[in-house]
Amino acid sequence: MHNKYRIEVDQLGEKNIPSSSLYGIHSLRASENFILAGRKVDHRLIKAFGTVKLACIITNRALHMWDDSDKVDAMERAARELSEGLLSEDIIVDALQGGAGTSLNMNVNEVIANRSLQILGRNIGDYEYISPLADINLHQSTNDTFPTALKVAATLAIGELEEELVLLQEAFQDKEKEFAGIVKVGRTQYQDAVLTTLGREFSAFAECFNRDRWRVYKCVERLRVVNLGGTAIGSGLAAPRQYIFRVCDTLRELTGLGLARAENMVEATQNTDVFVEVSGILKACASNFIKVGSDLRLLASGPEAGIGEISLPALQAGSSIMPLKVNPVIPEAVTQGAMAVMGNDQVIAQAVSAGSLELNAFLPLIAEKLLESIDILRRSAYSLRVKCVVGIKACKERCSSNLESSTAVVTALLPRLSYIECASLAQVAKDTGRSIREVVIEDGHLTSEEFEALITPEAVCRLGMPPKKR
Repeated sequence: MHNKYRIEVDQLGEKNIPSSSLYGIHSLRASENFILAGRKVDHRLIKAFGTVKLACIITNRALHMWDDSDKVDAMERAARELSEGLLSEDIIVDALQGGAGTSLNMNVNEVIANRSLQILGRNIGDYEYISPLADINLHQSTNDTFPTALKVAATLAIGELEEELVLLQEAFQDKEKEFAGIVKVGRTQYQDAVLTTLGREFSAFAECFNRDRWRVYKCVERLRVVNLGGTAIGSGLAAPRQYIFRVCDTLRELTGLGLARAENMVEATQNTDVFVEVSGILKACASNFIKVGSDLRLLASGPEAGIGEISLPALQAGSSIMPLKVNPVIPEAVTQGAMAVMGNDQVIAQAVSAGSLELNAFLPLIAEKLLESIDILRRSAYSLRVKCVVGIKACKERCSSNLESSTAVVTALLPRLSYIECASLAQVAKDTGRSIREVVIEDGHLTSEEFEALITPEAVCRLGMPPKKR
């Protein structure tokens, strides 16, 4: 028995722990108690937690809290390894856990302690020498380390999302240039409206993601204020004043992020509304993915019996019964991802609202859904760009035929003809089955050259209209 297991003890009794495992009794109890998500904690949160622990160890070392330099060297190395993702396999607790994240904090403490012991050639579980609580958790609480780790993880993830949104914006801008000379029918409320260009439509797609990029970038300002050093409720209980003043600076140096200690750490420990604000910005981004995805599917619809003004890359067969059918699978997938982000936003708002008095007990759920939303949007931006946007082709002939058969062309004549004249011409075209071009030119309202000049890309994209000729 003792070859395979070591015995660890806590206030509830004894448990057998696999001898080679870096986790301990607190982690094992938590893994047995919490099974809701059925998956481990997000790897980015684990790595950020390692960085937070490293900052705490470095700060405590600078304040001479330990005399044994070899011991501290080992603890720093172990924390750094966790921050690099090398020890994640021994973080075994479920993503959804009671206790405001205490189980994750204890799992991290035990792994760093046992890895430190391993580095020193000592037996795993020798907590008399390196203790998960007295050493690794020194001057800390779950209540300041967990939200700080979440903010670090979210900030780094936000940076990756921003990079993908920039690339997506640029992909749409490339298509804007490519399609700049293709005049087509613009539509409002699914009805033919006025002339525009395909390039101008794609410029609107690019601009909405440009706006998302800047909104997401600004999320960093919401996440930079942390309560590290506040310990249990933000009062800094059991932590030296110098530690409280220095630990956030150490974390800032380690991460390269613009982190700052909250002026009111009691408030920052109680309230987590900043995560609702950030999630709201992610929801706005998700709404654009749904809108743009819907537009791309609509413009590519048919292709023979729909609008069919663009073609999306053919990625896979679309039906088990209908030959040659190819579906717009990437916009569909991205839309579903965006819907999931919107659902996560509601969950985050509820979890934040459920906090009480000095703490929010539901930070594990907030962390899970916030990091998931960021990741979904990052992957959506990548997929939409690489698998869809860069391969979109314009169907010029369909754009032209739709234009020629639509009475929307008549609105392009308003610089030369009155509204009443245009309405009359549209009705004649509708009644006779002729095109607007034929009615206008054959009935002598405009010459062919004058008509063409009014439907060029430059004319339909002009800001306002020139003065009418007298």
